Amino acid sequence: MQAKGSKLWASALSAAAPTPYWTDRPDRPVPTEPLTTATDADLAVIGGGYSGLWTALLAKERNPGSDVVLVESGMCGHAASGRNGGFCSASLTHGLNNGMERFPDEIDDLERLGRANLDAIEDAVLRYRIDCDFERTGEMEVATAPHELEWLQENYDAATSLGYRSELLDAAAVQRHVHSPTYLGGWWDRDGVAMLDPARLAWGLRRACLESGVRIYEGTPVQRISRSHGGALALHTPHGEVRAPRVALCTSAFQGPLARISRHVVPVYDYALMTEPLTGEQLDAIGWSSRMGLGDASYRFHYYRLTRDNRILFGGYDAIYHYGNRIAPQLEYNEETFETLARHFFQTFPQLDGLRFTHRWGGVIDTCSRFCAYFGSAYKGRLAYAAGYTGLGVGATRFGAEVMLDRLWGLDTERTRLRLVRTRPLPLPPEPLRSAGINLTRWSLARADAHHGRRNLWLKTLDYTGLGFDS
Repeated sequence: MQAKGSKLWASALSAAAPTPYWTDRPDRPVPTEPLTTATDADLAVIGGGYSGLWTALLAKERNPGSDVVLVESGMCGHAASGRNGGFCSASLTHGLNNGMERFPDEIDDLERLGRANLDAIEDAVLRYRIDCDFERTGEMEVATAPHELEWLQENYDAATSLGYRSELLDAAAVQRHVHSPTYLGGWWDRDGVAMLDPARLAWGLRRACLESGVRIYEGTPVQRISRSHGGALALHTPHGEVRAPRVALCTSAFQGPLARISRHVVPVYDYALMTEPLTGEQLDAIGWSSRMGLGDASYRFHYYRLTRDNRILFGGYDAIYHYGNRIAPQLEYNEETFETLARHFFQTFPQLDGLRFTHRWGGVIDTCSRFCAYFGSAYKGRLAYAAGYTGLGVGATRFGAEVMLDRLWGLDTERTRLRLVRTRPLPLPPEPLRSAGINLTRWSLARADAHHGRRNLWLKTLDYTGLGFDS
């Protein structure tokens, strides 16, 4: 059995292109010209992922007459925003449980604001005619081990207490939605997650920015920031300069020109596979008719979903950190992880024997010690930043953009008064303690999955100090 399975996944991977499926398309936009001169603006945005694009677009919505410049080192959407799973969650806290644990006194407000944020994203997709396959399908978390059924019950109870439309399903009920021999139960959040095409969302936001008058310069890394005349900040690029009284730093896992962010943010690599389109017979074999996103309840979890043309994206499980916060293109490809994901895919859906993968890729996620975004400022409030989204940035970055704009204009809002916004996570230790701690945590989580969810002394210590990871 094992030999047959090994041969199965090795054959399925043999022709998979080592590039993100979402951006491997002929209709991707043509890059704008890089900045080659000095220019002034009312607001300068560093970074062209979701965070930067939302910040620029919302700034123009708030004040259409403002001059907004966005500079991006590569192409807008080329990093995490163009290579994630396309799960657009309403959660601002990396899940309800993490939010209830860290912000119990304001979880009702955080959930309300998060749901409103997801509604606003859906509205923007329609208003700006962004063709990104937005589907409000929700997400189902499935138990693949008996001890995880209790966790699903806890999630269902918490969601129900907040009035959310969700369902707790036993094994037979889950099988009526998706057929897998590994499923023992499920919890379906019906409204809190949308599925979308992540690259096309980024490209659509980019187009909306350009049509709104945002000046975008791609191929323009910011090498350093200095103070300029009149209290403005100057962003120095290889062949030009942007001067602005307000700057939004939106570089996520990439350190960018503000070194202090690396004390709190850890870049971890996440990996995914994409299958060829399923035939009608193959779709019937798995019965995935409701098209909700799926994720298992393990500590080292998988996430997977259907695309518009009925491919299956299958990712997660490994979250790999490299010594010294290292980020490099070659780290986006990890054959051992791809093989592990392929093996797990066919364990989940053995009825898809013979299906092949067309793409395999990886990307870097920005996380922090509280596993949800945090916010900060520098240069006496003239620069604002947000980071640490921990894989839920598809939705939460829009909220983060609103926070940064509120702070840059000195506004007192419900958002800026949140403890989520006013506090920061604990900094992570320097190397070699950082690497040792992260790898010990990964090992401990794998061990907990193998021992009925029991957390060892290291994980209990992290829980006690407020650094525990739970999803």
